[in-house]
Amino acid sequence: MILEVTDLRLAFGGVRAVDGLTFSVDEGEIVSIIGPNGAGKTSAFNCVSGFYQPTGGAVRLAGEYVTGLRPSAVAARGLARTFQNLRLFGELSVLDNVRAGTHLWLRQSAFDAVLHTPRYRRSERESTDEAHTWLDFVGLRGDRAGLVRHLPYGEQRRVEIARALARRPKLLLLDEPAAGLNHGEKAELLTLIRRIRELGMAIALIEHDMGLVMEVSERVVVLNFGKEIADGPPEEVRQAPAVIEAYLGQAADDDEVHAARAGFEEEGAHHA
Repeated sequence: MILEVTDLRLAFGGVRAVDGLTFSVDEGEIVSIIGPNGAGKTSAFNCVSGFYQPTGGAVRLAGEYVTGLRPSAVAARGLARTFQNLRLFGELSVLDNVRAGTHLWLRQSAFDAVLHTPRYRRSERESTDEAHTWLDFVGLRGDRAGLVRHLPYGEQRRVEIARALARRPKLLLLDEPAAGLNHGEKAELLTLIRRIRELGMAIALIEHDMGLVMEVSERVVVLNFGKEIADGPPEEVRQAPAVIEAYLGQAADDDEVHAARAGFEEEGAHHA
């Protein structure tokens, strides 16, 4: 088990953003976290990755408690993530953005950097080679020396994923990776996620595109009002009355449930 979240809680004043959430991600598994807007998905990711301090519960990464650690400390223990809104260094080159992801494992000190020692030069070459490897892996073509902000949005998404992979994580968190992508780019993303899993890396993703979720996930966790309401294979989750009700926002009658299930199935067939 790479990630184990137990009774996770997060409150902002009187608002419970995450309310007793429990779920896990196993080695080499793709797990999607879905739910209506405001269900607590990103808040949960932020607690897992150290950006928020949970008010209760526990997070274990590869068997080690990381609850409440700073983001850098969680990353050093094997977690990398992307964000809903791109967080690239716009004034740096494409290559340097990905090189920034290698700092967790580079072996150089401030002394090496100041004096440009042989160890510094070796590590810089290794960092550059690693960055090119991951840019090749995500399928980024074209100029890598130019500023990343000049790339089209879909290509910037690839760079962000390459930077996360350059950290050599055990677990990759993807927060709405398909947001803003066109149909062709989403199909390429689905293929890329599968290729990442083939490396042996576990993946947890938040995604609103139900077609992509149903196509790529081995397991789906559904949140509503900060609580887990379903956890299982995609074909089971999309049949769950509690899931249908959460997405409809009301107690659903039989016709509404049938229509919602058909919508999930149509989206999945569209992506297939």
